[in-house]
Amino acid sequence: MNSKLIKDLPELIENNVISKEVALSIETYYKNQNSDKPNRLFTVFGILGATLVGLGIILILAHNWDNFSRTTKTICAFLPLVIGQLFVGYSILKSKSETWKEASGVFLFFSVGACMALISQIYNIPGNLSSFLLSWVLLCAPLIYLLKSKAVAILHIAFSTYYVFEYGYSSGSNTPWFYLLLLLILMPFYVRLLRSQPKSNIVSIFNWLLPLSLTVSLGAFVGRNGFYGYLMYVILFGIFYNLGKIPYFNNQKLRRNGYLIVGSLGTVITLLFASFRWFWEEVAKDAATVSQATYISIALFLIAVGVLAYSYSKKWIKEFNLFRYVFIAFAILFFVGTVNTVIPTIASNLLVLALGLIAIKIGADRFHFGVLNYGLLIITSLVICRFFDTNMSFVIRGLLFVIVGVGFFLTNYIMLKKQKSKSIEK
Repeated sequence: MNSKLIKDLPELIENNVISKEVALSIETYYKNQNSDKPNRLFTVFGILGATLVGLGIILILAHNWDNFSRTTKTICAFLPLVIGQLFVGYSILKSKSETWKEASGVFLFFSVGACMALISQIYNIPGNLSSFLLSWVLLCAPLIYLLKSKAVAILHIAFSTYYVFEYGYSSGSNTPWFYLLLLLILMPFYVRLLRSQPKSNIVSIFNWLLPLSLTVSLGAFVGRNGFYGYLMYVILFGIFYNLGKIPYFNNQKLRRNGYLIVGSLGTVITLLFASFRWFWEEVAKDAATVSQATYISIALFLIAVGVLAYSYSKKWIKEFNLFRYVFIAFAILFFVGTVNTVIPTIASNLLVLALGLIAIKIGADRFHFGVLNYGLLIITSLVICRFFDTNMSFVIRGLLFVIVGVGFFLTNYIMLKKQKSKSIEK
């Protein structure tokens, strides 16, 4: 777009639309802007190249590893680390481009991991994979701030989540509390990115990676009392949804708002599980005892209420949206479910139905076909769930599917007609 504007400048001058001085100022402005902007494609290939070089060195060394003496092995283990540090130091001292910093940061990140693994193998240092991952991520965390490296920050999230898998899920009994520390280390960098590059693609990636990482990792904090995990997840999704409705995120395109989408989808999926009677029968057996999951649920609930209260204080909430308050309703139902299974089962079905209708209304009001069909899909999912656990005849079940299918068609058709009529009026 900028290049097209520059090409049109002679024509604009010839037709006396702008003066030569203004044209020169416009041309200078865009040239300076483009010179300051990093080449994203070059940065991506630089990161990829650094990764491949690092892996290639490891493979070459591995092929000849048994023929080396212990001293040679130790030198080979530290050599990529030293090279990586030299590249990083050169990038910082010479104020090199973003591509240099990202590539050197990624290279050093993997060099640290390779060096730790090799030294452990050479000198038979005992340990497990989870402690190795934790040490690796903590050692490389300063690179995020020294180089202002987004690639290293992404690796930080990925390997922190991997640590949760190894320490939390694999053992089945350990709680990966250090994961919270790793996230806390990243937060200042993420907040600075939100302020400096609010609409950049890299911020959109972080807006997806963080809620996904938290969603994947939360299960490791449940402990023995498994069904409290459902309560924890509904509250976490409530936090995500309310964060996604903050104007900063809500004013961006929907595909960039990972908090809103993960929060909404997660809430609906969890409630669909809760719409079955067996779910509440298990809750009645499992949720009576107080455990670690109980305290985590309380902490998450307080955070969710805090986010909601803050939104009210800032007057960001102007209309009723059930998605914001589902976590409160589900928390009440969860504790009712410890003594009664019928009421929460019926209420969960009504909640899912209400969420579907609200999503349809939001989509219709905003002329957003994606949100509209999402609401219809919620209702369809509810119908499918009831298909498997009710004694209705196949005729009635078939009629329900026909009605939902006709609803899909008619709703989209009416929306399309309204959109066309509005465009004609304009």
